[in-house]
Amino acid sequence: MAKILIAEDERDIRELIAFTLQFAGYEVIVATNGVEAVEQALEAHPARILMGVRMPRMTGYQACETLKGLPETRDIPVIFLSAKGQESEIQQGMGVGAIDYILKPFAPDDLTEQVRRVLEEFAAT
Repeated sequence: MAKILIAEDERDIRELIAFTLQFAGYEVIVATNGVEAVEQALEAHPARILMGVRMPRMTGYQACETLKGLPETRDIPVIFLSAKGQESEIQQGMGVGAIDYILKPFAPDDLTEQVRRVLEEFAAT
């Protein structure tokens, strides 16, 4: 199954996402901040990245922008996870290269379905 990088600074949310995706059959790698997310993406080459927006050391927006600027990671789809659903926040995330924006809180089944959909969508391109 596909390898998914989860970059989330909130431990409980990170563990819930990891458990949910592992239960669905995905291989999961975790990062606790934006800097780790960039490092893990370069090292592990995940199929997709689920990334929190507000993280220490480097925000999700900054990490996404960095990843999209590197040849090794520019084609990895990034999905933001955030409790902030204002249109300006969503537009900022899409503006730095994300392909989707999932609002917290979310149901685990909905998260798994969105990840599956994105995997299928980008496998077809």
